[in-house]
Amino acid sequence: MPPQAAANPHAAAPADNTPATVSTALSEVSTRERFRGLLWLVAAAFFMQALDSTVVNTAVPAMAEALHVTPLGMRTALTSYVLTLAILIPASPWLCDRLGTRRVFGIAIVVFGAGSLLCGIAQTLPELVAARVLQGIGGASLMPVGRYVLVRSIAKREFVRAMSTVATFGLLGSVLGPLLGGALVEFTSWRLIFLINVPVAIAGVWMNRRDMPDYRMEHANRFDMFGFLLFASASALLLTASELAGSKPVPWDRLGLYGALALLLGSVYVWHSRRTAHPVADLSLLRVRSVWVALAGGLFTRLGISGMFLLLVLFLQVGCGWSPMMAGLMMVPQALGSISAKWVINRALIHFGYRRLLLGNTLMVAVLLATFALLGPTSPVWLIAVLTFLYGSFSGLQYTAMNTLIYNDLDIKHASMASSMASTAQYLAMSFGIALSTLLMEALLQGHAHEDYVVAFRWTVLLLAAITAIASRVFSRLRHDRPLPATATTE
Repeated sequence: MPPQAAANPHAAAPADNTPATVSTALSEVSTRERFRGLLWLVAAAFFMQALDSTVVNTAVPAMAEALHVTPLGMRTALTSYVLTLAILIPASPWLCDRLGTRRVFGIAIVVFGAGSLLCGIAQTLPELVAARVLQGIGGASLMPVGRYVLVRSIAKREFVRAMSTVATFGLLGSVLGPLLGGALVEFTSWRLIFLINVPVAIAGVWMNRRDMPDYRMEHANRFDMFGFLLFASASALLLTASELAGSKPVPWDRLGLYGALALLLGSVYVWHSRRTAHPVADLSLLRVRSVWVALAGGLFTRLGISGMFLLLVLFLQVGCGWSPMMAGLMMVPQALGSISAKWVINRALIHFGYRRLLLGNTLMVAVLLATFALLGPTSPVWLIAVLTFLYGSFSGLQYTAMNTLIYNDLDIKHASMASSMASTAQYLAMSFGIALSTLLMEALLQGHAHEDYVVAFRWTVLLLAAITAIASRVFSRLRHDRPLPATATTE
């Protein structure tokens, strides 16, 4: 999404909101102050998505019982939402170019709220999956458009701090989600965990009309429909193949066919993207080292840790017999740890630089992940709380560093495409991470007794820790091992 008419997109709000004769004194005002309403709006959208994901994890056992499926069989309801996000996110730059950021963001909030309403009244697993897909259609534009508008509006020297602020408010949803989800499941109904998004969506629509800048192009580029269909088909086939891997018996013929077709379509997309002027995902950006390292490292990291807290909820509720409220309570230290990490990320990047921070932090996340294998039904509550807090702190550092690394060496004109690619890769990795973790636990599950879930959980987290550690090798390919200057951490 190329810049609009302004030569410096950081210097002013959109042309329709800011007079051409802005005084030089205004340019000296902190962009975080000038766009405070925008920060609140994007934070509200992140809050809504975070609340939804954390609430659902806590409620999976109750939802599985109500819909007459096994807890691990609920993965389709989780992965369908995340995969829809990944598939549709590449369309958000073109939609913003054509319709403007204000309209796209507002429609996304409305659709997400409608999907939440339908999730709350779903009666069967297929109905729930369909409603989750609708949620994904709306949610696909929330994060990338929010990030893009912040990149366009916030000065580079303040970008990491602004992203940390927004992410912190989004993480409040992660704090409230487990507690609220556990309380609703235990004392009312799991259906309310989706319906609580509706009033948040209504507030978001009002804030969008007031605070969202309207960045757009007068003449939008042609949308790469062929490339979009190739990418969407390959992604859907890969996830379908992973779902088939959990079937008993495994239909190896169909699994192999879907996997081969996915690889073929992916190869065709690589060929196609090199021959079109405006591809849905510009793979030429991978020539920038920080871009491909951020995407590849994020892929391996999220494959290892995306399904962790779903597994932990199943371990506590099914394996250890905890109540939904107590299991939700144990997710709160993780969210608090992630919030605390946001306040030190700027200084950590300045002191260590991206290479050393991500290299060491990834290994630390893997070690903490493996430490969960030591837990059992008799583990004290305080020990689990401390471990989840530490795990949340280091994983919070990991996410923020990975999310800002991709912009480090890019010109502002590539910000929209980079944001789209980063969000797409993030959600693809999350969908496959959830599928991988549940498939591993299902394969290691020898029965349905409480102790069987404990043993399967322990072996699964050890395997996921090994996968996460691989990402450290990817981050070692970054060139800079020296501390970055204060302004460089935001680029």
